[in-house]
Amino acid sequence: MRSAILSLFLWTLAAAAQQVGENVQAGKAETATFTAGAQLVVETVTVTDKKGKPVEGLTAKDFTVTEDGVPQQIRVFEYQKLTAAAAGAPPGGPEQVKVYEKLGQSRIAPEAAGDGRYKNRRLMALYFDMTAMQQAEQIRALAAAQKFIRGQMTPDDLFSILRYSGGAVEVLQDFTDDRNRLLSIMQTMIIGEGQGFDESTNDAATGDAGAAFGQDDSEFNIFNTDRQLSALQTAAKMLGQLSAKKSLIYFSSGLRLNGMNNQAQLMATVNSAIRSGVSFWPIDARGLVADAPMGDASQSSPGNAGMYSGAGMQANTARFQQSQDTLYSLAADTGGKALFDTNDLTKGIVQAAEAISSYYVIGYYASNAAQDGKFRRIKITLNNDVAANLDYRQGYFAGKQFTKFSAADKERQLEDALMLPDPITELTIAMEIDYFQLNRAEYYVPVVVKIPGRELALAKRRGADRTVIDFIGEIKNSFGTTVMNVRDKVSAKLSETTAAELAKRPIVYDTGYTLLPGEYTIKFLARDAETGRIGTYQSKFVIPNLNKDEDRVAISSVVLGSQRVDMKDALYNAVKEKDRRDDVNPLVQDGQKLIPSVTRVFSKDHNLFVYLHSYQQGTAEVQPLVAVVSFYRGQEKAFESVPVEVTSGGTGRLKILPIQFDVSLAQLQPGKYDCQVTVLNPAGQKAAFWQAPILVVQ
Repeated sequence: MRSAILSLFLWTLAAAAQQVGENVQAGKAETATFTAGAQLVVETVTVTDKKGKPVEGLTAKDFTVTEDGVPQQIRVFEYQKLTAAAAGAPPGGPEQVKVYEKLGQSRIAPEAAGDGRYKNRRLMALYFDMTAMQQAEQIRALAAAQKFIRGQMTPDDLFSILRYSGGAVEVLQDFTDDRNRLLSIMQTMIIGEGQGFDESTNDAATGDAGAAFGQDDSEFNIFNTDRQLSALQTAAKMLGQLSAKKSLIYFSSGLRLNGMNNQAQLMATVNSAIRSGVSFWPIDARGLVADAPMGDASQSSPGNAGMYSGAGMQANTARFQQSQDTLYSLAADTGGKALFDTNDLTKGIVQAAEAISSYYVIGYYASNAAQDGKFRRIKITLNNDVAANLDYRQGYFAGKQFTKFSAADKERQLEDALMLPDPITELTIAMEIDYFQLNRAEYYVPVVVKIPGRELALAKRRGADRTVIDFIGEIKNSFGTTVMNVRDKVSAKLSETTAAELAKRPIVYDTGYTLLPGEYTIKFLARDAETGRIGTYQSKFVIPNLNKDEDRVAISSVVLGSQRVDMKDALYNAVKEKDRRDDVNPLVQDGQKLIPSVTRVFSKDHNLFVYLHSYQQGTAEVQPLVAVVSFYRGQEKAFESVPVEVTSGGTGRLKILPIQFDVSLAQLQPGKYDCQVTVLNPAGQKAAFWQAPILVVQ
């Protein structure tokens, strides 16, 4: 059940500057000339002579840069001198590898002004797509990376470790030359993690699972491939904070596109890598494969006519080749090279290292600042007829303003924002998560989200007669597996009366899930479809197992609210009637819904509604309860309601007893209080206490 209504909330706004090309910190060079709207484009140029040796000693005056034929003024110039990639370099100290209890989260640290950490260093990121590799392939990939770190890493090399396991892209280690640290992280990584996202197939080589009917998996495959490509795009953006040339060594077991459905995300990933100065170096972790004509023992027999006509063998071969074609495209379009059909996966890392030799960093502020998403062709030449070979990217796609986004662009923006480990705070989001027991196993979890309402009034002032708020979210269990998700939108007509009201009130969006007891993490994202501003909210929550709560009175979450709304009078309804779950939502009674006060700010002019459930499962008869609501200011009790005896209810196996209060706040002075709900079971000599801070305003 999902809907959206109005309530009171505050709104803040944050704006961020945008850079195009390889991102460089403003303090890197001549910050006084960096103006709003300027697009800093950075090129890494490798200059070699006829023998392939790097040409040194050039200055900015020796280069001419044009964008779409228009000369550009070079504002950033630097030379990165690297030694040749060594084969079998000495380890540089005793090896001390250990297994960590838990892998911590890191981030790619941006360059600071005057920081020479990345100068004259070779930057390579080891990216492990755990969702696309079986256990044996994960072992092979980690072993290849460890082999290179141990014996072929040079003093100029800096490595980072990134992992994608079906959720967000995790930075396990920022760029470092600490061999022992890198080896210890890879030794700690869990084999088999992230599996369960394998692509399902439905062709002549598909095994017979014995099912009489099965839903087509094509939609899941499309989404899964998009998530993998989107994860690569996120990794490229993370690396784009650095001006140096970066190589992303991509360990995978193939990536198969589903016709034209994934082409938009593939292009977005490639464009993001080009703008960030990242080249992909895919390594097929399957190694040298000799497939049996009818498949190996890891899958069941196809059990169809394709076994005898050769269609099964052709489908199996085509599937394998298609999975490698995507890796080849990623490499070719970003300046890298893919490694296929070899069991020595270390060769792929060696190729990536050897491809980065000494180079020049050239940056300029583009004269064309339009954010239209069009391709800008770059040409770099040497003056004075210097004979040399120049290797650089030939252009980039400019960024896009949100107003020029296509439907696919908007969808990718939501997916990218959801996968980012850091929250986006352009919109402020507040959330409340409660739980109510449905039966001995399941709990209904209502989730209420409050986001700003002023944006809708702003859209009305700009002449819009309708606005849309997009929502996307997911819930993961303690193992990192996504167990629930939501994808929804609220479309609202903007009349003069509604717009004026929203200038002071927010949008309240609520949804509900049915979950088992356990620890969960929820990540929720909202976007204003008119302006493109995004806000994310992430939090952990626990659903206790009330069946084991024998020492005290078992109660649900306590919901505090100041208003009840008729369901038929709700301003917005974002769900189809057939999908409504009002029948299991305890906050909906007699056609009215209690709206939780997420911020717990209450006016003296309104009453405070308190609602919760008590459970007495396992008892032969329902035992009466006594409940009371108290308000404390510091150590002193400011007010206490009249005790309420609860005897009605207690139906079903859980023997649910609803407890509710309607408390007038007129006798309380404005200020902060601790609201305490006490539930007593005199017969059973048990009690339960719940307490939370509230704010009472005039």
